[in-house]
Amino acid sequence: MIRLILALLTAVVLLIFPGIPLLLWMLILKQFNPQLKTKQSFVLVRAIFRLLLFICGVKLDIRGKENIPSDRPVLYVCNHRSNFDIIIATQYISCPTGFVAKKEMRVIPLLVQWMHAIECVFIDRENPKAALRSINDAIENVNHGTSMWIFPEGTRNHKSEMLPFKEGSFRIAEKTGCPIIPIAMRGTDDIWENHFPSVRPAKIKVQIGVPIETSELDRKQKKGLARQTQAMIKEMYDGMK
Repeated sequence: MIRLILALLTAVVLLIFPGIPLLLWMLILKQFNPQLKTKQSFVLVRAIFRLLLFICGVKLDIRGKENIPSDRPVLYVCNHRSNFDIIIATQYISCPTGFVAKKEMRVIPLLVQWMHAIECVFIDRENPKAALRSINDAIENVNHGTSMWIFPEGTRNHKSEMLPFKEGSFRIAEKTGCPIIPIAMRGTDDIWENHFPSVRPAKIKVQIGVPIETSELDRKQKKGLARQTQAMIKEMYDGMK
């Protein structure tokens, strides 16, 4: 419980001091250099998340970082077991990356402003038209050089088997031709969800897979992207037992 309290207090303090002044700076910077704004925002968010993981006693075992291209935006696709998944994800990617997040995240003050700063997109899966607009926003982000990250199970899943991947968000790769980077994370729910409300130290395993070059796929192959990607992630996940 002490780790949880320390992490929450740290997050609140950093979101206010120096979070608010930095957000104002990012708003100014956006008017002159939007790409630099996104890059600097991501660096700051990653640093804050690294501190929170340290406080929580989280250690990462990351393999396959060489599979992430450094010269072009990509679509990261990952299984989803914990609220810590996004926090952990920022620690092994270096280029600016936005996340496709559930619409409920928009109600958290200050955090939502930082999510906007790194080009996150909020999706309402119960509203098909709104969801399509969000996916189109993500496509625009990729076209402007910002990678995107999706959790296509649609919600956190603590079962032994993954939920079926939703196909809609794969349009981001289909329409832009960007590579898909399949990622499996194991043990993230051991930090908090498995013994709520306490936070406990945990060693998280991450396996980054070989990119799927969507620009080389024909129409029929693109229709099977969700199933193909899920099969790759499941194989990596099972291999980390």
